[in-house]
Amino acid sequence: MDARTYPNAPVTYGAVGATRGSTFTVLPPAGFRRVERTARIGHGEKRWAFAHQQILTWGVKRRSGFGVTLLPRDPAGDSLDLSHDNDSHPRVRPGDTIVLSVGRRPFIAHEPVRVVYVVDKPKVAGFAYGTLEGHPLRGEESFMVERRADNSIWITVRSFSRPASTKWMLLSPALRILQSIVVGRYLRALAGAIPSPSPKD
Repeated sequence: MDARTYPNAPVTYGAVGATRGSTFTVLPPAGFRRVERTARIGHGEKRWAFAHQQILTWGVKRRSGFGVTLLPRDPAGDSLDLSHDNDSHPRVRPGDTIVLSVGRRPFIAHEPVRVVYVVDKPKVAGFAYGTLEGHPLRGEESFMVERRADNSIWITVRSFSRPASTKWMLLSPALRILQSIVVGRYLRALAGAIPSPSPKD
């Protein structure tokens, strides 16, 4: 599929939004593999401010080794590279179309996705995206950061997925191993040292 058609393409699965809410833990869509993992990433106001800003500007993907390209909603517009930290990056919006990329030349995989919902509340923030045609998987993945009563900060990654085609079905064992590795990266992406703010001109 031509990347210019992605903003108008439908997602490749039916249970849109199923990573949201308590039913995910007991009722994943039939035929899909469910993943849910949570990790503590820090404590306090500074960690929350950092995690909140990063989760809503694709930092969880950037910091996990992915390239992130926001496609224009207007076909005449320009794509926007979100692959590097920048205070001016736009926030995630429902309906955004993104092409994620991972790997090194000449072996780079491109994964087109659509943001299906966004959460931005005082104590929880994040988003979910669904797969588009051309992605090796079909399904949905969500990333949420949460500030708990004891002021600890946590990240939760949820997904349900299955291979997108017979070709990818044959590679399913390798995809599962890769998925497990990548989810581990997501859980660590917003932990560790918080970068100092960029100096202002």
